Amino acid sequence: MVSSSHRWAARALPALLAAVTLPVLAAPAVTATPPGTKDVTATLFQWRFDDVARACTDVLGPEGYGFVEVSPASEHIQGPQWWTVYQPVSYRIAGRLGDRAAFANMVATCHDAGVKVIADAVVNHMSAGSGVGTGGTSYSKYNYPGHYQDWDFHSCRQPITDYRNRDNVQNCELVHLSDLDTGSEYVRSEIAEYLADLRSLGVDGFRIDAAKHMSAGDLAAIKSRQANPGYWVQEVIHGAGEAVQPEEYLNNGDVDEFRYATGLKSVFAGGRLADLSQFGEAWGFVPSAQARSFVDNWDTERNGSTLNRTYGSTYTLANVFMLAWPYGSPNVYSGYEFSGHDDGPPLGGDVRSCYQDGWTCQHAWRQIANMVGFRNAVSGTGVTNWWSNGNNAIAFGRGAKGYVVINREPSSLNRTFQTSLPAGTYCDVQHAEPSACSGHMYTVGADGRFTATVGAGDAIALHATSAASTSGADFAVNATTTWGQNIFVVGNHPSLGNWSPSAAIPLSSTTYPIWRASVTLPAGTRFEYKYLRKTSNGSATWESGPNRVATVPSTGRIALNDTWRP
Repeated sequence: MVSSSHRWAARALPALLAAVTLPVLAAPAVTATPPGTKDVTATLFQWRFDDVARACTDVLGPEGYGFVEVSPASEHIQGPQWWTVYQPVSYRIAGRLGDRAAFANMVATCHDAGVKVIADAVVNHMSAGSGVGTGGTSYSKYNYPGHYQDWDFHSCRQPITDYRNRDNVQNCELVHLSDLDTGSEYVRSEIAEYLADLRSLGVDGFRIDAAKHMSAGDLAAIKSRQANPGYWVQEVIHGAGEAVQPEEYLNNGDVDEFRYATGLKSVFAGGRLADLSQFGEAWGFVPSAQARSFVDNWDTERNGSTLNRTYGSTYTLANVFMLAWPYGSPNVYSGYEFSGHDDGPPLGGDVRSCYQDGWTCQHAWRQIANMVGFRNAVSGTGVTNWWSNGNNAIAFGRGAKGYVVINREPSSLNRTFQTSLPAGTYCDVQHAEPSACSGHMYTVGADGRFTATVGAGDAIALHATSAASTSGADFAVNATTTWGQNIFVVGNHPSLGNWSPSAAIPLSSTTYPIWRASVTLPAGTRFEYKYLRKTSNGSATWESGPNRVATVPSTGRIALNDTWRP
């Protein structure tokens, strides 16, 4: 979909082969907010369906994601560009990302992992030209065998030119794409049948692509044709002074709140984090219960209207804030590297491994993925104990369930923070690994206070379910390193990697030159361990000397304060 803020696409893409879309997440049929405490979606943009299934099992389910959004499944025009999947030529599941069997298997596998599936549904338009589709269907513009003929499209056969004119926006062609007459009862029935077919395969809801280019009433009529329409989220981009606005669509379901994403960029990439204390509805956004919040998507990362992965730690911190802040239902975008605007997915969507072949896998980044668990843990709470330094360091609690510190200052932040957390020792989940708390362990006193040093461009996050086990070891080693080197600990216990360097526990450099990690071990365990220095190319250097030996006490934890042995 293209709004006024994305008219660049009409000039950037070839006249007959352009399709620009923007994402939107899913919401329930009557009330829009997804049910339960797991309201975070991962959009795996242009991933093949079999790879999505594997991600649900390996990452999304274990990390606590509630939803995965997949790219359009319908047969589409041929071509390697990303936007070809947004030019359907039939409603068969026969696109480059997989066939019907692969799609059905993906849905079942994700459900087994506890992850619901949102299908990106392109129903505003068909293709911009003629040819043979990815599933072998011969088609021409305004003629799609088995579905539509010339009279099923709007009579305005010109591109949209005036976003202040409702008729022009909703009845003319989005970058030359044949615009379906969604006021037609026949067209509505075809679209409803397509959505019902996806529902029959287990899909939980839909992202309605280019919803702004269909009237809210037309979409309501299509939705009413389904006995159980599932969750709906509609792509309706706000544009100042435009005829069509997001609020018109709230009776149908949720909308993606693009102002949230652009607002985050204005704050994180030039403003002050201190100004975020009322971020959300007070900024004029749609109600939180019907909004999907996001940092970026495939359109905005290309047009520069939002942050994207090239912003480094600023981008990561914006995602941390989104997942910690109680507005909307967050969507974590996961894309791939590209050098040109039209570049399609690496290997045609085949994700052999994250961080290879150009796949960036933001959904699995440790500082982002761990915040999904944080959000689930603090569900139902509001913001408490807000603090800022008046500039780019902020901290806030989520009632008695969590607390976050975000530091976008150019230097470290050291201070004592007031929380509403119960007294106890907590793991910093920002830096924790699945097998151990490799971040600093923070002790919150009976007064709710704790002291922390937060590095420049970094964050910490504590939540009630991250309270440390009563038994284990807290490692601290004084070790100097050069750029690209990190310190690990390994030992003779499964929790310490069983002496395997590849399974060694990473230590946090937050308090450099003191490196820290906390590991859960049974009370009374006698264990041996040593420290490793690893370089960015994977080579490891063991410290010298004999194995170190320690024993976990019968109650509590053992604190180990060591110095690297050269």
